Amino acid sequence: MSAPVRNATLPGDPPGGRPAVAVWSVGVAVYFVAVIFRTSLGVAGLDAADRFHINASALSTFSILQLLVYAGMQIPVGLLVDRLGTKKVLSIGAVLFTVGQLGFAFSPSYGTALASRALLGCGDAMTFISVLRLGTRWFPARRGPLVAQLAGLVGMAGNLVSTLVLARLLHGIGWTPAFAGSALAGAVVLVLTLLFLKDHPEGQEPEPSPHQGAAYVRRQIAAAWREPGTRLGLWVHFTTQFPAMVFLLLWGLPFLVEAQGLSRATAGELLTLVVLSNMVIGLVYGQVIARHHAARLPLALGTVGATTLLWAVTLAYPGEHAPMWLLVVLCAVLGACGPASMIGFDFARPANPPERQGTASGITNMGGFVASMTTLLAIGVLLDATGDDYTVAFSAVFVLQAVGISQILRLRGRAARRERERLVASRVETVHVPA
Repeated sequence: MSAPVRNATLPGDPPGGRPAVAVWSVGVAVYFVAVIFRTSLGVAGLDAADRFHINASALSTFSILQLLVYAGMQIPVGLLVDRLGTKKVLSIGAVLFTVGQLGFAFSPSYGTALASRALLGCGDAMTFISVLRLGTRWFPARRGPLVAQLAGLVGMAGNLVSTLVLARLLHGIGWTPAFAGSALAGAVVLVLTLLFLKDHPEGQEPEPSPHQGAAYVRRQIAAAWREPGTRLGLWVHFTTQFPAMVFLLLWGLPFLVEAQGLSRATAGELLTLVVLSNMVIGLVYGQVIARHHAARLPLALGTVGATTLLWAVTLAYPGEHAPMWLLVVLCAVLGACGPASMIGFDFARPANPPERQGTASGITNMGGFVASMTTLLAIGVLLDATGDDYTVAFSAVFVLQAVGISQILRLRGRAARRERERLVASRVETVHVPA
């Protein structure tokens, strides 16, 4: 007789353990530095406006261009990761975002600074998808949700470095030394990647794929997009990530200082609260989803609902400024946006086979960055059009959330049915051992 083994390691399932943690740590170190560089403009927005003599729309163009490049690179990066492996893609990414940060440090004009941010965005785009792929290659599938949330947590730690360390360096030693000095971290992680990172454990080499140029690329993208789980993942990421991304990446500091009358120091503390809240909630969400798979959609929708409510109360609060307690609650709730966006990958991951994980993750990861890019532009344009009316400008958040929620509700049934079908099919191949 034979009996199915629950939670047994499937054939080819990576073993995890200390070697996996060591290699994965190198990958997330690259992502950590990329996030520091990505979010560095969030604490330097007002300084950049003064340095390059630009208005709100031009200032938002920095982040919009960076995110445009990032979002546009997601599918190509996913394909590159599937084809070239993690080590090569992460190495290229580290070179690009380091050169971009150095260029931003020494840029003499607005145009060269824009080009530097675009280059930074290109390198940044190569990091997160690579880290997700590294996790699937080194850890058992059941650890996927927790590993993904931990990667997001490390990214938020990079954001914390921006808000605490880089902000102080910027106002202590000046623009060029602060940005040029931070670029050294990129060189360090590049060396670590070249020396210590491996694409997969020994004996766990993936099956070679028959790459056939453009035809192969079209098939990969089409196959991933046909899966309802991939599209649901994209819209979950779209709807959940952008409120905090926009706040941390550019408009949070100006909103708190210019619209709410806070000092830069107090505003910086609130931005730090968003990051700390993100890190705590990320650990909670990862544990909950790993144990209760059905909690994915309620957590995502609950986060969107709480974010919408807090923004509505803050913007509509009577009087010139919202009270401090409300701003604290708003920033604490914004901290849930990052962990909730990671849930999108938990819909795309089981919907696609291993050879399509990079492509599917790239499609999913586009969602939040397209939403962030759109909102950054809308807020900048509305601020210029209304004479810096932040209430009107930040109302753009509600429009994007409404679009995202409608798509999530439309796709959730199809994605659930497809996931059940794949689960039933996998049970047919369940590993059996002698009873």
